[in-house]
Amino acid sequence: MNIVLLSGGSGNRLWPLSTPENSKQFLKILKTDDGRTESMLQRVFAQIYRVDPGAVVTVATSADQEAEIHRQLGEAIRISIEPDKKDTFPAIALASAYLVDVLQIDPEETVAFCPVDPFADDSFFATIRDACAYIPSVQEHLMLLGITPTAPLEKYGYIVPKTENDISLVASFKEKPDKKNAQRYIKNGALWNAGVFV
Repeated sequence: MNIVLLSGGSGNRLWPLSTPENSKQFLKILKTDDGRTESMLQRVFAQIYRVDPGAVVTVATSADQEAEIHRQLGEAIRISIEPDKKDTFPAIALASAYLVDVLQIDPEETVAFCPVDPFADDSFFATIRDACAYIPSVQEHLMLLGITPTAPLEKYGYIVPKTENDISLVASFKEKPDKKNAQRYIKNGALWNAGVFV
């Protein structure tokens, strides 16, 4: 699996613990099985390698986060550095160019793009691995991951699939609807957008 972790955001949802200088993905607030603490970045990195020991991981980030990523993951980690924080699509485009131009990855290779901070179990990353293996066998060239909603939350975008199958074409996207519309979308089979693109 070739995966790019998107880590350019300021991550201030855990304020006052997280700040623009110390983003949430770097806070060592998660307990490991042996009682140590680790950051979201370290946890996700370990999870990826548990489900795919041969994974190629690149972190897409801004220059102000580069040193902390190296501190937490080591000097060998591949990093695509954004000159300016421009949000998700520019980060994906720049990381794609980095993979092809700098790392010399085949432009036809399947790559997953994932937020750096999902709080999920290993099966989430196994699903991403499986999606990477699946997509070359189908005509479509882009796959999204959706999560079954547990409540009508306004902080997520929603994917409305065309069918109820595990794998479906997308009928539409609904970006961060109000609670009433979120309830309606869920009733019609919508999924939370996991922010994962393969």
